[in-house]
Amino acid sequence: MFRCMLAVILVAFGAAARAEDSIRIGLTDPMSGAFAQTGQQNSQQAQYLLDSINSKGGALGRTFELVTYDNKLQPSEALIALQSMVDHNIPFVWSNAGSNVAAALIDGVEKHNARDPDHRVLYFTAGSTAPELTNEKCSFWFFRFVPTTEQFAEMLVRALPPEVKKVYLLNPDYLYGQAMQRDSTKFLAQYRPDVQAAGNELIPVGKVKDFSSYIAKIKASGAQALITGNFGPDLSLLIKAGTEAGLDVSYYTVWAGTGGTPTAIGPAGNSRVFALQAFNDNMADEQGDAALKDLVTRFRATHDYDFDAGSWRAMFELLQAAIQKAGSTDPAKVAQVLEGMTSRDMLGHEWAMRAEDHQVLMPYYVSVFTKDVKYDSEHTGLGWKVIKTYEGKDLALPTTCKMKRPAT
Repeated sequence: MFRCMLAVILVAFGAAARAEDSIRIGLTDPMSGAFAQTGQQNSQQAQYLLDSINSKGGALGRTFELVTYDNKLQPSEALIALQSMVDHNIPFVWSNAGSNVAAALIDGVEKHNARDPDHRVLYFTAGSTAPELTNEKCSFWFFRFVPTTEQFAEMLVRALPPEVKKVYLLNPDYLYGQAMQRDSTKFLAQYRPDVQAAGNELIPVGKVKDFSSYIAKIKASGAQALITGNFGPDLSLLIKAGTEAGLDVSYYTVWAGTGGTPTAIGPAGNSRVFALQAFNDNMADEQGDAALKDLVTRFRATHDYDFDAGSWRAMFELLQAAIQKAGSTDPAKVAQVLEGMTSRDMLGHEWAMRAEDHQVLMPYYVSVFTKDVKYDSEHTGLGWKVIKTYEGKDLALPTTCKMKRPAT
């Protein structure tokens, strides 16, 4: 009996010691439900990159450990996940999908850190893009490692060719999609006053299973291009319905490069679908760096979708460098170091974390879905090819952030 109890105690002690040895990052994303593929692929790509960083020593001689929590793309579920993270003393909170989720987490982190300053957490995102998050809702405890919807809208509008005179706007009906709608309209007026908005709609997220009625309206409008911020199954079903109906438009998207969407697009999307990307597999081949090619080749050998989260390496490396410089995983110390930090992505382009609002200024690319590439996406015979590059400094937009920093 005594030996059994001792064994249990030793196992528990060993597990606690191992947890203490690692630097834990709690990832909350949709791991089930309509957008499960998004969350699961986010987790897999993050683990792949963290394994690479860990193989080079991690930070402070400790490895990074990813702990995942399902939020079903619901703010209430994300807050339950946050509570579990703080209960387990996880210092770094991360999410990607859903600006509504991010808004709730910012509030939750602010309240927790004020209530329990001895166990504060630092929150960051690589996918929630509503401008409000680093403007009205900006927080010392929140960092964004992805452009804003405002920047996305500007990039897509500026990418429209001169011959396009009519566009249709279709976006998800929540904080992010509403911002996409607003900012696309604003930048069309600023950069392309010659372009008419032939339609402008918001759709319920994850609820539409048959997009034929939307396709009929787009076709009837005479639009030559569709600008959409939809993602996941909403985007896949939209483009699939359009290609099946023979809709003759060019699709200007934010997320068409993410897993599952290339399959839905298929061969009919050749040279007609454009996506904003921080990275795609063919960039490795074009750039010519042997280590980068190896990173992509190894990923493609073990996964059946593209390595589209390549920019996350710079994000993790910034976090790694901030922990090293701070000499600590204390969230307040790491946040102070992260402010104003610079780095370079895998293609050699500069990243900078703007101190005034914790918004990253990073390079971004417009890519076209085409046969003219080395690596195809999801065995479709088509892959992504960069046609336009935006440097981070060229994407800087004003902020209304009035950040309150902690006294200590």
